[in-house]
Amino acid sequence: MVETLISALALVFVIEGLLPFAFPAVWRRGMMELAKMNDGKIRVMGLFSIAIGMILLMMFK
Repeated sequence: MVETLISALALVFVIEGLLPFAFPAVWRRGMMELAKMNDGKIRVMGLFSIAIGMILLMMFK
């Protein structure tokens, strides 16, 4: 169980690092746009990310 969680966390780091490594200018622009958004919009984006992740986990588990 712990090994699975660590593997999942490691995969998150790999995926999160792909865009800034491959396209730093695009990533920077995206982060600047994100910083301009209000908290409500950011929370909704986070909620959708959580929901999509949970749905995918249930579908493929």
